[in-house]
Amino acid sequence: MKDQKPRTRPPLSEKVYHLLLTRISNGDYQANQKLPTEAVLSQDFGVSRPVLRAAMERLRDEGLIYSRQGAGSFARPPVSAGVGYARVETLADIQRCYEFRILLEGEAASLAAQRCNAAGLAEIDRALHLLQDATGSFQHREDADFAFHLAIGKASNNQYFDTTMRALRDHINTGMRLHGQSLMSDGAKGLQDVLAEHSAIRDAIAAGDAPQATRQMRAHLEHSRDRLFGGGLIDLRHPDG
Repeated sequence: MKDQKPRTRPPLSEKVYHLLLTRISNGDYQANQKLPTEAVLSQDFGVSRPVLRAAMERLRDEGLIYSRQGAGSFARPPVSAGVGYARVETLADIQRCYEFRILLEGEAASLAAQRCNAAGLAEIDRALHLLQDATGSFQHREDADFAFHLAIGKASNNQYFDTTMRALRDHINTGMRLHGQSLMSDGAKGLQDVLAEHSAIRDAIAAGDAPQATRQMRAHLEHSRDRLFGGGLIDLRHPDG
């Protein structure tokens, strides 16, 4: 079993870095698009400009944003070359996406439990803290939710999971948004249940328990799918049998 250190709250700059990274990864800022000004971003995240600058400096060091003298900062999103999926158009597509994610992310969680290092677990924890804050404020945040699942893909130390998750982000976010709407109509308990599911996944990974990490991830995704569809899944068999 891996050593489990107490979970501590990340510095504000870490949280802002993670939020900006998620926006860039999700395509909220397109390649070469100018980011909002420091004043706007500081107000948006509720932090001081020095905190914001520390987060942006880290993004700059990692090559995810760049600056032009007198013009501001611009996004340079990572490219997922060679992977692409058709747009989500129907509820059946969302159900198919869940089917794929159950298989894909269940294995990613297993590998993360076997391979995750301190930095990978810290990234998972940062996303989990964002989910905890959102739950405490009775909010569902697709960006934090996606960041949590993406961090597990990265913790698998297999870039194909990371790349596939990024390529699927629009599809995943569509399902997460609809799932979030169903949670909000269910009161605080729904949000708390989902947070508990995320925490159980994290704890299994931290413990190095690969089978448990797989079970928890699959159960979480199945519960999310069933909450969204109300237990009534679409029959996806071909009409000709």
